[in-house]
Amino acid sequence: MGFAVLADMAKGSAYESVLGMFAVVGAFVALFAVGIALSAKRHVTFYRDQTKRAKLLEVLQDRKWQPITATYTVRDAAGRTLARLWKNYLYNLIRKRWYVKAPDGTTLYLAKEDSVILSLLRRLIGPLMGILRTNFIIVRGDSEDVVGEFNRKFTILDRYVLDLKADRNRLFDRRVALALGVMLDTGERR
Repeated sequence: MGFAVLADMAKGSAYESVLGMFAVVGAFVALFAVGIALSAKRHVTFYRDQTKRAKLLEVLQDRKWQPITATYTVRDAAGRTLARLWKNYLYNLIRKRWYVKAPDGTTLYLAKEDSVILSLLRRLIGPLMGILRTNFIIVRGDSEDVVGEFNRKFTILDRYVLDLKADRNRLFDRRVALALGVMLDTGERR
């Protein structure tokens, strides 16, 4: 009601166009806020078999609205936190990367695009009909020791291989690696 009175008072003056611009901006802000409120959080659940009776693992999006970063919590069937997956969207400009963090915040592993040069080419010319596939290498958080790879295979349908052969001592929890693989696919919208 108050906005309508202001609009009537401003008719024919210089304030009319300013008020109109505020109305348009306000409508976009309201539309954006409603879109966020109505969107569902991204949750992924893994089950032991196709009957879906026994939960194995779940990946829960921590917050709906995170403008620069995204965080996900990986929990086991009992609800205990196994790890947190963290990503900064600003890094995507140069080289995509996902951090695997321990529940206390320590960086355990880092999944990053296989090549800086290829990642820059992907940003400049796009995926080029699948020729420039986005592959990731997984390194230990405190070093550059490669423990695995996440590779997209050249097929009509999306096919991925999570290869952890380099982690001979099996230090990387396979449940967390599985969750990371799914997020590398769905979180990157590939």
